Amino acid sequence: MKGKLPRKLLFFKEKISLLAILVVMVFAILLVSSLLAGFVSYLLITYDIMPFLQFEESVEVATLYMIIVSLLIGTILARFFGGRFLRQIKELADATKAVAAGNFDVRIKGGGTKEIDLIRSSFNSMVKELADIETLRMDFVNNVSHEFKTPVASIRGFARRLKKNSLTAQQRNEYLDIIISESERLTRLSSNVLLLSRLENTEKIIERVQFRLDEQLRRTILLMEPQLLKKSLEVDIELSSVSIVANEEMLSDLWINLLSNAIKFSFEASTIRLRLTSTQTDAIVSLSDEGIGMDEKMQKHIFDKFYQGDKSRATEGNGLGLTLVKRILELENGRIEVDSTLGKGTTFKVLLPMIKQ
Repeated sequence: MKGKLPRKLLFFKEKISLLAILVVMVFAILLVSSLLAGFVSYLLITYDIMPFLQFEESVEVATLYMIIVSLLIGTILARFFGGRFLRQIKELADATKAVAAGNFDVRIKGGGTKEIDLIRSSFNSMVKELADIETLRMDFVNNVSHEFKTPVASIRGFARRLKKNSLTAQQRNEYLDIIISESERLTRLSSNVLLLSRLENTEKIIERVQFRLDEQLRRTILLMEPQLLKKSLEVDIELSSVSIVANEEMLSDLWINLLSNAIKFSFEASTIRLRLTSTQTDAIVSLSDEGIGMDEKMQKHIFDKFYQGDKSRATEGNGLGLTLVKRILELENGRIEVDSTLGKGTTFKVLLPMIKQ
């Protein structure tokens, strides 16, 4: 395009700017040191302080003197003018050591050549991202520790109660049911943490196969039948015949998490609606419940790790289900939309690309 340099020329221009500065600096130092050495020699000869410096009397001595004085003055000038440039490099080196030691609050102030400013800007951006990652990591560790601590404490407490001989058979069975329930909660939490860790370290899915999406959704409904019956929930299904190319195991986890979420927040004896349609570009799965719904604030955070909007149902989940759903869809190049009204229910719409094998 007119007015724009080719990429190679721009690269050459950026690289040569620092070189030009160094060349000009060296030339200036040589020029100034030579002029100063000549001026000093002129004064010494004029006032007969060192008359032997006259070239016609002693060329060797005068030449040696000029070299020594030029080197001395050049060294002083190089130290003075180069100190600022080297100081910027030292600041960057010190900041890098601080980051390596775990200090992510380090920032380098602006000023200097264009190249140094570019390095400084990139360094500050890198440190900011590292600080954000460290914050997320610490939050994740703290949340996992908290989620594990609660059921473990519950299991320990009820196990100690079971040692009492004064318990009735009903009390003993209640305590055993609680221990079983908390153990299952720990199992789900461990599985979800391991799965999320694996997915977050996965950049690209290789194992993709073609399969019937409607059949997979029917199998998921059958798999979740015990939970559906426990709350007397009905499932209204309308599934078109749709085949897609995707990772079958990961999508199965996605539907299980979405359906578990719908069951968890549905009212007793209500209806869950599952729809599957397709366009030329997407397979569209819609899952609706008639549950408690969400307000706008909750909808903004439902995909955050360990977020649980309804604290009264915290023991039924661990806040990782929808985080897993989001990550799976990112890997499958899909997307999810949420429409919810507080007290009336929630609809999740999942769109998956129709990739042909």
